[in-house]
Amino acid sequence: MSRSHEEKGLAQGPAEWALLFTLVVLWGSAFVLIRISLDAFAPIAVTAGRLIVGAAVLVVILLAARRPVPSTGAAWRFFTAIAVLGNALPFFLISWGQQGVPSGMAGILMAMMPLVVLVLAHFLVPGERLTRRSVAGFLVGFSGVVVLTGPEALTAVAGGQARLWSQLAILGGAVCYGVAAIIARRGPSFHPVVTGACVLSIASAIAVAAALSAFVPSAGPGALMTGQLTPAAALALFCLGAFSTGLATVVFFNLVRRSGPTFISLINYLIPLWAVFLGAAALGERLPVRAFAALALILGGIVLARYRRSASEEAS
Repeated sequence: MSRSHEEKGLAQGPAEWALLFTLVVLWGSAFVLIRISLDAFAPIAVTAGRLIVGAAVLVVILLAARRPVPSTGAAWRFFTAIAVLGNALPFFLISWGQQGVPSGMAGILMAMMPLVVLVLAHFLVPGERLTRRSVAGFLVGFSGVVVLTGPEALTAVAGGQARLWSQLAILGGAVCYGVAAIIARRGPSFHPVVTGACVLSIASAIAVAAALSAFVPSAGPGALMTGQLTPAAALALFCLGAFSTGLATVVFFNLVRRSGPTFISLINYLIPLWAVFLGAAALGERLPVRAFAALALILGGIVLARYRRSASEEAS
């Protein structure tokens, strides 16, 4: 595969590989941290908690860097759109979905995100047209989702099986991420720390408002808690916010500036593998054989869809 024209001259050495693997660990570990957090916190509380901590991390960095915050309405509409579709809504959908599926399976389902972006970009981004190869890649990846959901998908609507709805919620999170990626590509450009701090601050306010609305007198603490608060759950939620949300945002934008989007797209292949490994190592999860077949199909679809011929092939 050849690098895109805009990435020529960008660094992709040992430091960039170190940042890439750091990001894989930070984002790939989120699924296990969510699973542990759900032992004590409801999905809306997990969403609000990680966003509050993540926003606090980035606001501290923003203040330390003394970078100005834009004041135009267009900028804050952009920040709000990313906050809703790139943070608050997908974070909740993934947390809700992980009540019914293992963390490793959630990581596999999220691998569909780049294929979602591929389809959306065809309609929303000038010059990003679907080709026969990319359509074939999408179909291969989607077949992986069909394999992963399993035969219960055929009867879930009639039988009300919660497992399928959990999987669909996580896929909904992947779609939200895809839409947010398109908005980010078409939106204004600001310093990464400014964008991250503003977006996470708005997303945390939205999530807190949603959590408070769930905390009604009739429901009480049960609206936000699913069990007894334990040190493990509290620590998992803090790490989810500080590292997998706040710090990961800084690493991501730093890596994009240093190495470009094509290099960073490698995370789409590595995060599902890390999520499956960590789920097995930390939580003792044992996924069905079809989960690994689905993983191979989804990753194969990404490879097929994103493959670019070499310059010599394109010239011939």
